[in-house]
Amino acid sequence: METPLTPVDFARRTRRLHGSREAVVDGDLRLTYEQFFDRCDRWSSALQGLGVRQGDRVATIAPNTHAQLEAFYAVPQIGAVLVPVNYRLTADDFVYIVNHSGATVVCADQDYLDVVGRVRDQMPEVGHFVALRGARDGWLDYEAAIRAAGPRFSRPEIGERDLLTINYTSGTTARPKGVMITHRNAAMNTIGTLLHLPIGVGERYLWTLPMFHANGWTYTWTVTAAGATHICLPKVDPVEVFRLIREENVRWLCAAPTVLISLASAPAEARGEVPPGVHVVTAGAPPAAATIERLEGESGWEVTHVYGLTETAPFITVCAPLPEHQELSAADRAVVKARQGVELITSGELRVVDPEGREVPADGQTLGEIVVRGNVVMDGYYHDREATKRAMGDGWFHTGDAAVVHPDGYAEIRDRIKDVIISGGENISSVEVEATLLRHPAVQEAAIVGLPHQKWGEAPYAFVVLREGADATEAELIAFIRDRLAHFKAPHGVTFVEELPKTATGKIQKFVLREGAPNLARQ
Repeated sequence: METPLTPVDFARRTRRLHGSREAVVDGDLRLTYEQFFDRCDRWSSALQGLGVRQGDRVATIAPNTHAQLEAFYAVPQIGAVLVPVNYRLTADDFVYIVNHSGATVVCADQDYLDVVGRVRDQMPEVGHFVALRGARDGWLDYEAAIRAAGPRFSRPEIGERDLLTINYTSGTTARPKGVMITHRNAAMNTIGTLLHLPIGVGERYLWTLPMFHANGWTYTWTVTAAGATHICLPKVDPVEVFRLIREENVRWLCAAPTVLISLASAPAEARGEVPPGVHVVTAGAPPAAATIERLEGESGWEVTHVYGLTETAPFITVCAPLPEHQELSAADRAVVKARQGVELITSGELRVVDPEGREVPADGQTLGEIVVRGNVVMDGYYHDREATKRAMGDGWFHTGDAAVVHPDGYAEIRDRIKDVIISGGENISSVEVEATLLRHPAVQEAAIVGLPHQKWGEAPYAFVVLREGADATEAELIAFIRDRLAHFKAPHGVTFVEELPKTATGKIQKFVLREGAPNLARQ
């Protein structure tokens, strides 16, 4: 009597129970769930007409539109594998990902037709190029294909360990790796998300997070499973975010820390009247307590920090609120909420271990690496056995994140292992120093890196983006840190920059800062 765990089954339930409920808002377009799933079925039918069979790969290069969302249902329900490509990558990256994944169909939004068109002759295995919008010669028109196709298609048996998606990592220092996510991985993450972050029927979710990013943290399926409404947003702009929150009665959104900072720092004229009660889920990098405190205190929003990686489908932990947290001051509560927290009920087991594999004591001080195993861990890296063996060959997935465990069992990331600064024998967490800098009223963003130092071997150095119209000096910021942290943690210098280098998913590229500033550390 068992049936496979798959997010496709969430669509079946929602279609039956909430077919007449509003499913998607994309600009002027509004679709009920029945209309939305009819479109998905027709695209499934059209794909099979193009020769797509179970196990074939279909790549999409698109922002957060209804067409992109439809791919997360139309492709897997015919047993094919979706490859949602990061549209912020380069043409060379597109070629590599499409060829490496073996995609036979490439679907691109109108903004990417030109760049894909220039390199399509380098994708010899692709049989069909589909324009999701703005079709032109040489491209199949997505909307025309849906209109022409019937709603019936051949629905194969799908196993829960079958591949659902291949999600490629950012590839900041090497070629992107293809993370193989199974139907079971995604279903378990969706169930865990709904348990810990329960979206209600009819509530409205704003797509500030790219759908390509770890399948939109599986909110592509979570929102649907809840019978809630997807509000599409192709490009994040604080003015538009706040407008949609007001006009569409948005109550949920996800935001990487860079987006979180942009919302918390938006001027009053951009914010307008901010409705309270919005739930914000943040992940992607450790958020600063100051940012959480500002959003919750000034806007009356609720910020929940979750932690994971593309390789874990993606959520491993959630900073679950406890009754005793309410007794803390707003500032102290924000510090707790910035921690990574505890395992989701459905995610599996998390440990923080030393180099010999022993669990570190729960003292809030001893650093170790986060390792995990369980229901959400990927099937491996596509066509890369060596990388798979390095990451999970001992039965645990090694995250590369350095963390401590507090006495209450809540984990807190202190750094990427490769970014921990060892200065004069002391370990310095760049995350801790960055979080402290962000409490300075003039600081918008900050990055701390270790640079060579003649005396200490390595020393922390700061790169800072100031808020618009704000001023601060190097001496002022160094003194600000020294007043709040041990003196050896204070940066030895500060460089003010217009922006920080980031990956296509918004993470700060510290290796770029290190390579571009080899002589900045003080002697």
